[in-house]
Amino acid sequence: MAELHYLREGPRVGIRGYRAADGPEFTARARESRDLHRPWLFPPDTLEAYEPYAARLDGDERAGYLVCERATGALAGFVNINNIVRGAFQSGALGYGAFAHAAGRGLLGEAFGLVLDQAFAPTSAGGLGLHRLEANIQPDNAASIALVRRHGFRLEGLSPDFLYVDGAWRDHERWALTAA
Repeated sequence: MAELHYLREGPRVGIRGYRAADGPEFTARARESRDLHRPWLFPPDTLEAYEPYAARLDGDERAGYLVCERATGALAGFVNINNIVRGAFQSGALGYGAFAHAAGRGLLGEAFGLVLDQAFAPTSAGGLGLHRLEANIQPDNAASIALVRRHGFRLEGLSPDFLYVDGAWRDHERWALTAA
């Protein structure tokens, strides 16, 4: 296995950008994780869907991070920062998920902290230099709410009919964290 270079590393996981070569493993893990992800999340589960998805996550408006188990390099999940707005706002919206084989092991939680460090680190230090991150979560998604709560996010309110998910407009709780 080629040596992996991580943007940030924790004891058990590292985060890095998406690569075209990750498509087969990512989509296989997404298919294996359908029961875990639905009805909250629909990551790409075919190579045809993965390629444009991964390509969009490397730009000015988005940053995508794959969560890898350091011991094996296996993909354990993903954390994406979408809708990055610069200027006076310096904000982005999070999207994330663990893959089924990694769920419940704390790997996504460890990686989440690494992504927060990357997001809030100044650009001069290789970070994104953001001031605020939001996580918009359907109220019944207890695991996702617990994750952001553990990382210090505060509940700011409810956004009715916020996102079109799984064939309907869904309410979402708006959780946010600002740089220290």
